[in-house]
Amino acid sequence: MKLNVQPSGEACGATVRDLDLSQPMSDELVNRIRQAWLQHHVLVFPDQEIDDDDLERFTLAFGPFGDDPFIAPIKGREHIIAVQREADETAPVFAEAWHTDWSFQAVPPAGTCLYGITIPPVGGDTLFCDQHLALREMPADLRSRLEGKQAVHSARLAYSPEGAYGEQDAGRSMDIRASEQANDTRLHPIIREHPETGEPAIYGSAGYVIGFVDMPAEESEQLLMELYNWQTQPQFQYRHKWRPNMLLMWDNRSVLHMATGGYDGHARYLHRTTIGEKC
Repeated sequence: MKLNVQPSGEACGATVRDLDLSQPMSDELVNRIRQAWLQHHVLVFPDQEIDDDDLERFTLAFGPFGDDPFIAPIKGREHIIAVQREADETAPVFAEAWHTDWSFQAVPPAGTCLYGITIPPVGGDTLFCDQHLALREMPADLRSRLEGKQAVHSARLAYSPEGAYGEQDAGRSMDIRASEQANDTRLHPIIREHPETGEPAIYGSAGYVIGFVDMPAEESEQLLMELYNWQTQPQFQYRHKWRPNMLLMWDNRSVLHMATGGYDGHARYLHRTTIGEKC
């Protein structure tokens, strides 16, 4: 079968229409979706009336469940977390910084699925940044300074007791559980090949990346900021606008993403799963 795939016209992203994801998918359909996902990095499936069983089945079609640390799953599920914000909530917007999900893990996840349930009438867009494109267009001098470098990834700035979502984070409806384990570190190449396509991309950004191996802290910070300013530019971005009953899947190996606010006074509620990397 041929998929109805409509590219966003921006740096990445495409909408897939005329599918009912509440129904089981054939191997052929899964393969075609995967190929579109690898090509566009972010896929949007509008008008999907699915439940949590459907969301889990869709996720498992593309890999095992990934591990979601520091955020408790919803009641009755092991692999679904709620991304939520109450109408009267005043805590900072969750994930309002560029990142790729859980890059601090030894084997980071391949992708993320996010299903919109309660969507505010304004704001709440999700931004994506194509890191293959950012690398292809990177100035030669900056790329030469990054080639071969191992980046140090850690969740400490976000999820340690002293982090942004730690002991000082009050009044948040999401069930975030900070831990000393967030201080652990892992190494990944800052430029690495996509495990399925072989196409190189920048992997990670300042936030979960806290430095480079064998580089003084001040020099690491300067290089990280220079990289951050390059890799997050508007020409590399896709802005996703949500509607209820919309399923989104993105490739954490290819894009950065971040949440945005702008919906004060409105509730927002989505269910999220993680696609683990096939080993």
